Amino acid sequence: MEQHVDASELLERLRLPRPSVTTPQMFEYQLIDRAREQRRHIVLPEGGDDRVLRAAGRVLQRRIADLTILGDEAVVRQRAAELGIDISAANIDDPRTSTHIDTFAEEYTRLRAHKGMTVERAREIMGDISYFATMMVHLGVADGMVSGAAHTTAHTIRPSFEIIKTEPGVSTVSSIFLMCLSDRVLAYGDCAVVPDPTADQLADIAISSATTAARFGIEPRIAMLSYSTGESGSGADVDKVRTATALVRERRPDLPVEGPIQYDAAIEPSVASTKLPESAVAGKATVFIFPDLNTGNNTYKAVQRSAGAVAVGPVLQGLNKPVNDLSRGALIQDIVNTVAITAIQAQGDAQ
Repeated sequence: MEQHVDASELLERLRLPRPSVTTPQMFEYQLIDRAREQRRHIVLPEGGDDRVLRAAGRVLQRRIADLTILGDEAVVRQRAAELGIDISAANIDDPRTSTHIDTFAEEYTRLRAHKGMTVERAREIMGDISYFATMMVHLGVADGMVSGAAHTTAHTIRPSFEIIKTEPGVSTVSSIFLMCLSDRVLAYGDCAVVPDPTADQLADIAISSATTAARFGIEPRIAMLSYSTGESGSGADVDKVRTATALVRERRPDLPVEGPIQYDAAIEPSVASTKLPESAVAGKATVFIFPDLNTGNNTYKAVQRSAGAVAVGPVLQGLNKPVNDLSRGALIQDIVNTVAITAIQAQGDAQ
């Protein structure tokens, strides 16, 4: 359909009104469509994983992004052929034999000179797919990286802390999940990276999450979640959220934010009208900031499994350039969506 039908012309002839709700299918389509508008170059380090190869085939077929896949070229292309996948348009690079290795080793030595790094040791480190791919992004050989289908989160993102580092004004790398419910898309943060954020880190997470949400078409209205709403509770946990809310208002007065607030008061208008009737956020929040990783991770999984939501992510935020981590249980469509998300993030970075 995408290759042989003019979708704009078809919609014009049908003259259907644009729906006011966003279903998971609509959201995924919008991701793909936006990624295609300004195609970016994404590196996939895990060329030995069949899911990654299948996802790469879809990405290339649908022209979502240009790709570099890491691995032995003969092995990767042979396996793709065995799977019946066309990756002829992809660039294949092997960190062990790449022409980039000397340049990458010299740059890594420069970045880690304060740690006593030598060129010889740096060359060995650049043989690791995560470090090699991260250096590709750092030096602009690729616009973004997607990994984690066959490696841990730590293995995927640790090189980013050393090489890419955080964007100006942000000291905390965090994540959000884009939660596609039956009639809307919400942002949940942080559900994957920071175990027990301080008030300052929580404010960072909220601001980064609002920025990321806006990039994906979600109007940010931030709920700083707690077991207490407004002034009704006290204690160290509530005070942390209260302080974080004040910091968000101080740093970004343009962002609508409410906290501390309970989840029901944040999302349900009838509850909000009772608990916080004057709030501009209560009852219509779109960005939900959890007080710790324990709460956030369990909540997103509960909503995903019990409410049938599609959880897209984790989308990493706060880094200078886009690097995204996959679940080791990622499905092919999850990988495709994450490539699209990474490409959209790279579009924003290029503006």
